This record gives sequence, structure tokens and C-alpha cells, in this order.
Amino acid sequence: MRASFSSGDDCAWQLYNSVGIEKGDRAASAGQVAKNFEFFGAPHVAIITTEQALGTYGAIDCGLYLGYLLLAAHSVGLASIPQAALGAVSPVIREQFELPDERQVLFGVSFGYADESHPANRFRTTRAELDDVVTWAS
Repeated sequence: MRASFSSGDDCAWQLYNSVGIEKGDRAASAGQVAKNFEFFGAPHVAIITTEQALGTYGAIDCGLYLGYLLLAAHSVGLASIPQAALGAVSPVIREQFELPDERQVLFGVSFGYADESHPANRFRTTRAELDDVVTWAS
């Protein structure tokens, strides 16, 4: 079995359109990206880190942890937003939380109760058909 995935650009532009941002509006797009660093208004954020020495294995373990964290939050009625963008500002996060240099900041997860009236919370990505993303080998 081989899986292939398309670029996140389609998903991002679908989300941006849902909040009224037109393709090519760089100022509005930058404003939306900046909301990552305000945790999209969520009252809580978890910063997920791993030991640098664990390399890819640590990152994979954290990805699995993320999946279960998102499911657990949903099961108790919490909304959550995984945010890879927080890993891009790891020096700031490392300083803020006094994390040692050996800790690699991978991503964050903002969480709280969703504002169901916000257009982004009504947005749903389109889904590819299974045959478009999986090749079954016998």
C-alpha cells in the first residue's frame, strides 16, 4: 500500500476563504498566520517537546501522542488545534518556558471550548476519495 498526500495549500485556502480571506491578500493571510501565536484565542496551550537525541523516533512518538491527545480532548467536549507553527518559534518558546537546548520543540496544541459561531469552526476540509490517495498492491 502506498499513500500520497496533496499539499496543504488547498486546505489552507479553504480555511482562509471560510474566514473571508481572498487568495493573494497577503496582509490578511499574514494576520491569520499570526493567530497561531495568540493560540487562536484558546485559553490553554500545550507545548510538545522531545529529546533531541531521540531524533525521528522522538518526533514519531510525539505525533502519536498528538493524535491521542486530540481524540481525548474531543471525547470530553474540548476543541483543540494542533499548531506546527509554534515549532518554528522554538527559541522563544524555549526561553519562555526555560527549556534546555536538548529539548526540541515540535508543535503546540491550543485547546478550550470552541466558539461555534466562528466561521473557522464550521469549516471542514474536503476529503479525497480513498482510491485517489492509496494504491493497493497485491
